[in-house]
Amino acid sequence: MDAEIQSFIKVWFVAITSLFYSYFLVQRIPTGLPRLVSLLPIIYLFITLPLSLTSFHLGAPTAFYLLWLGNFKLLLFSFNQCPLASNPPLPLLHFISIALLPIKTKTNLQPNSSSKNSKEQDSPHFKISGRALLVFGIKFLLLAKIIVIYQYRDQLHQSVIFALYCCHLYLGVDLCLAITAVPVRAILGLGTEPQFNQPYLATSLQDFWGRRWNLMVTSILRPTVYNPIRRSSTPIVGRKWSLVPAVLATFLVSGLMHEVIYYYQSRASPTWEVTWFFVLHGVCVVAEIAVKKAFNGRRQLPRVVSGPLTIGFVAITGAWLFFPQVIRHRLDVKAIKESYIWLRLLGEKLGVPTQWLAPLH
Repeated sequence: MDAEIQSFIKVWFVAITSLFYSYFLVQRIPTGLPRLVSLLPIIYLFITLPLSLTSFHLGAPTAFYLLWLGNFKLLLFSFNQCPLASNPPLPLLHFISIALLPIKTKTNLQPNSSSKNSKEQDSPHFKISGRALLVFGIKFLLLAKIIVIYQYRDQLHQSVIFALYCCHLYLGVDLCLAITAVPVRAILGLGTEPQFNQPYLATSLQDFWGRRWNLMVTSILRPTVYNPIRRSSTPIVGRKWSLVPAVLATFLVSGLMHEVIYYYQSRASPTWEVTWFFVLHGVCVVAEIAVKKAFNGRRQLPRVVSGPLTIGFVAITGAWLFFPQVIRHRLDVKAIKESYIWLRLLGEKLGVPTQWLAPLH
């Protein structure tokens, strides 16, 4: 693990220093193809750097941040689009933070606003609320409890294990993204948008994917895939139907990017199940939107019905298409073993005994 941590530090040192080139030189190159060409070395670097990491908890987030979010932000920067393009230019530390981390800064705050809320958000001494800390602590304890339960997974039904995997995925990704946003808010004083919005309360697939689950992906796929596809297809099929290829393309790209991240972790040839998971959900979202438009809001399922149906559909299709590659390549076992290591390290720091954590085979 020590060697992996050293590799992790090197990867991020190279990634950070590479953005000095993007900030000081590329920013002065005309937008469009010239700027895109000048950024190709950095894009290539962001593609290859995560390959240096083999651990799940360090490698997967790094691939997500650099390979996916970072490169997509650089593509937008090539064509003078947010979040990196700004007039006046962003300060250097802001540019690097936004480029490398899964954050979206709030754009609806007026710098000169006299409201108390705006001052708190923009202040470099902005403090995390007690409620946020409480929620974070509860989520961390729930995740730790799930990791402990894995010791008995040989005695658990497969459906229970899949349910634990779903909860583990949500809590793990949510906490990981939240941790990366804390220093940005505390040190740079940037107000950031929420990264998750209680996805377990979703009442439809459109609500789940568009407004609740991993909003950092939503915010980057909209300007890079959805908007261009919809804009280019409108003259061909009309504004009404242009939504269909835009939604399908967005889910397809999301599936392919997940497939790449899976490859970085397993180093095995893809079987495309993850891609089909997202394609299926894209088709279902399109169908859902069509039904909503047909009824024009006149008929809606009660939340007590639509909520469980939505979460149930996501969980069942996830067990069918999303998790099989994880299990086949034993990425789940790899993640759990690493979780035990991190819990033991944390226990040592806090003086909490962790000998009762049995190794997973």
